Amino acid sequence: MTSLDTAAVQTSITSQFRDVPLQIDKQRFVPDPSFDDYESERLHRKQQLAAAFRVFARFGYNLGVAGHITARDPELPDHFWVNPLAVPFGRMRVSDLELVNHRGEIVIGDRPVNRAGFVIHSQVHLARPDVVAAAHAHAVHGKAWSALGRLLDPITQDSCLFYGSHSLYDDFNGIVVDDDEGQRVAGALGPENKLVILRNHGFLTVGRSVEEAAWLFITADETARAQLLAEAAGTPVLIRDEVAAPLGRSRARGGFSFRPYFEEIVVEQPDLLD
Repeated sequence: MTSLDTAAVQTSITSQFRDVPLQIDKQRFVPDPSFDDYESERLHRKQQLAAAFRVFARFGYNLGVAGHITARDPELPDHFWVNPLAVPFGRMRVSDLELVNHRGEIVIGDRPVNRAGFVIHSQVHLARPDVVAAAHAHAVHGKAWSALGRLLDPITQDSCLFYGSHSLYDDFNGIVVDDDEGQRVAGALGPENKLVILRNHGFLTVGRSVEEAAWLFITADETARAQLLAEAAGTPVLIRDEVAAPLGRSRARGGFSFRPYFEEIVVEQPDLLD
């Protein structure tokens, strides 16, 4: 067969083109799922919660028994799902999660729950009806940054997510064991912030979904890491207020940004859905 014959039988890539091309500037992010019943929404939140623990373990946020992520129950807003104490983040399953109410009663589950986690998260969920999930772990960079007693600066695109939307709890009284301390943490978080820095302790993020709270925590810890590295090397250049402020107010991509982590961890560790 000659080269001319070969060219004649080849199929052009244009045969695979869409009938109607998509315009990049008209694309939309796939929205977070919506549900018609409590059972489906509850299962979704619990699956995302179990996956978030597995992802946190992969990032090294699993220090001993410290750390907790909670998800408000869609049917009972004064109840939330939480990890049992001492169950490894890297082994967390949907069936391990326990349901706790704001009175400190475990209504589903028979294992102990971290007292400090309950005190902080119950008050955050009580003070912020918009919050579906809250995440706290003893991640290294967040702990290091919290010891400085400062807010994060807008020095990178990612750090702008927290510009004007995070706060500092400028006190430390040891392990949180009483409701008054939990109320002060919730008060420091404020009515709209995504992140509160607990001085000498670490980060706590909140979201309108489990996915958003988990993604914001990962981003906050990476933001602290970037700023620690930048300040060790020199003096970072700050991003202008008019550029950083819209990003700080935005809640558009939090849940969406967690999806790659969820899909990867479910494929690699499907037992988390048990």
